[in-house]
Amino acid sequence: EQFTSILNLPEVGILSIGTVKDTSVGVEGKIELRSIMQVTINADHRAVDGVAAAQFLKTLKNTFESPASLFE
Repeated sequence: EQFTSILNLPEVGILSIGTVKDTSVGVEGKIELRSIMQVTINADHRAVDGVAAAQFLKTLKNTFESPASLFE
Protein backbone atom coordinates (compact mmCIF):
# COMPACT_ATOMS: atom_id res chain seq x y z
CA GLU A 1 0.00 0.00 0.00
CA GLN A 2 2.82 2.42 0.82
CA PHE A 3 6.58 2.51 0.58
CA THR A 4 9.46 4.96 0.59
CA SER A 5 12.08 4.70 -2.14
CA ILE A 6 15.80 5.00 -1.46
CA LEU A 7 17.91 7.43 -3.45
CA ASN A 8 20.90 6.06 -5.32
CA LEU A 9 23.58 8.48 -6.43
CA PRO A 10 23.45 10.48 -8.70
CA GLU A 11 19.64 10.72 -8.21
CA VAL A 12 18.42 13.86 -6.43
CA GLY A 13 14.78 12.85 -5.95
CA ILE A 14 12.40 9.95 -6.34
CA LEU A 15 8.62 9.72 -6.11
CA SER A 16 6.89 6.69 -4.56
CA ILE A 17 3.24 6.03 -5.41
CA GLY A 18 1.34 3.38 -3.47
CA THR A 19 -1.83 1.55 -4.37
CA VAL A 20 -5.28 3.12 -4.39
CA LYS A 21 -7.38 1.73 -1.54
CA ASP A 22 -11.02 2.40 -0.66
CA THR A 23 -11.06 3.82 2.87
CA SER A 24 -13.83 5.03 5.20
CA VAL A 25 -13.41 8.73 6.00
CA GLY A 26 -15.49 11.31 7.82
CA VAL A 27 -16.96 13.99 5.54
CA GLU A 28 -19.21 16.68 7.02
CA GLY A 29 -20.28 14.44 9.90
CA LYS A 30 -20.95 11.40 7.69
CA ILE A 31 -18.84 8.37 6.92
CA GLU A 32 -18.09 7.96 3.21
CA LEU A 33 -15.96 5.57 1.20
CA ARG A 34 -13.13 7.39 -0.58
CA SER A 35 -10.23 6.22 -2.74
CA ILE A 36 -6.98 7.00 -0.89
CA MET A 37 -3.45 6.74 -2.30
CA GLN A 38 -0.22 7.33 -0.38
CA VAL A 39 2.44 9.36 -2.21
CA THR A 40 5.88 10.14 -0.78
CA ILE A 41 8.89 11.94 -2.13
CA ASN A 42 12.50 11.41 -1.11
CA ALA A 43 14.81 14.28 -2.07
CA ASP A 44 18.47 15.07 -1.54
CA HIS A 45 18.29 18.41 0.29
CA ARG A 46 21.73 19.36 -1.02
CA ALA A 47 20.14 19.69 -4.48
CA VAL A 48 16.39 20.11 -3.85
CA ASP A 49 14.77 22.58 -1.47
CA GLY A 50 12.29 20.81 0.81
CA VAL A 51 9.73 23.58 0.28
CA ALA A 52 9.85 23.04 -3.49
CA ALA A 53 9.39 19.28 -3.00
CA ALA A 54 6.37 19.88 -0.74
CA GLN A 55 4.87 22.30 -3.27
CA PHE A 56 5.34 19.66 -5.98
CA LEU A 57 3.44 17.11 -3.86
CA LYS A 58 0.64 19.63 -3.27
CA THR A 59 0.37 20.33 -7.01
CA LEU A 60 0.37 16.58 -7.74
CA LYS A 61 -2.41 16.03 -5.16
CA ASN A 62 -4.53 18.81 -6.64
CA THR A 63 -4.02 17.41 -10.16
CA PHE A 64 -5.03 13.88 -9.09
CA GLU A 65 -8.13 15.24 -7.34
CA SER A 66 -9.13 17.50 -10.28
CA PRO A 67 -7.61 16.16 -13.52
CA ALA A 68 -9.77 18.51 -15.63
CA SER A 69 -7.64 21.38 -14.27
CA LEU A 70 -4.91 20.26 -16.70
CA PHE A 71 -7.02 21.64 -19.53
CA GLU A 72 -7.73 25.06 -18.00
